[in-house]
Amino acid sequence: MREMDRRLIRILVVDDNTNHSAGIRQLIEMEPGMKVVGIATSGPEAIEKATKIDVDVVLMDMNMPDMDGITAIEKIHEEKPKAKILALTGYDDPDLVFRAMQSGGKGYILKTMVTSQLHQAINEVVQGKIFLPTTLATKFFDEFHVRKTKGATKPDPVRQALLSYLTNREKEVLALLTEGITYKGVAERLVISETTVKTHVNNIFQKLQVNDRTQAVLYAIKHGLIQTADSNESMKAAV
Repeated sequence: MREMDRRLIRILVVDDNTNHSAGIRQLIEMEPGMKVVGIATSGPEAIEKATKIDVDVVLMDMNMPDMDGITAIEKIHEEKPKAKILALTGYDDPDLVFRAMQSGGKGYILKTMVTSQLHQAINEVVQGKIFLPTTLATKFFDEFHVRKTKGATKPDPVRQALLSYLTNREKEVLALLTEGITYKGVAERLVISETTVKTHVNNIFQKLQVNDRTQAVLYAIKHGLIQTADSNESMKAAV
């Protein structure tokens, strides 16, 4: 392979509508440094191609025949964990957003936003970031709170190891951030300065090896770091 090809972001497009796939391919390749290396029209075909082809990013349509997008994301994530998966759909259903991210997706983009956001989304997930447009991030957090209330989030086996890296105060800050509270609001709630809050947030980012608030919350959910209301009260009492 030529040196130029090695620097390309290699993308697999998964969509059962061939016209959509062709349009997405054309849009992607308008950006220098991006290349579509495969197109799949079903979940099983996507899994096969993702495991056989050298791909960096998988654009996964959520509504396909034979296998739904969530299942396909899970299987590709298991088989090829280094590939970054972007959910691509026309639906902004909060449950779908939540399940796509929980299954291993690194971003979620609406088809109506593709023209303006696709290149940005691809670049961000390749850099290890999470891509969620503001409107979808709000829906994601809303869905997370509904599930947390119902006790749907289960602890990850590595929970205790990760918890040991966060101080009680950092856990409190992280829990408040998941509620959508601003840094100023967190400062008022904990009776500390906003500068101190930012210091705690930076420490959280470093310890969890994430780059921003959205990634921190997603990581916390995945590994069971978010506490229930009862355990938060106990944690506050211990500070």
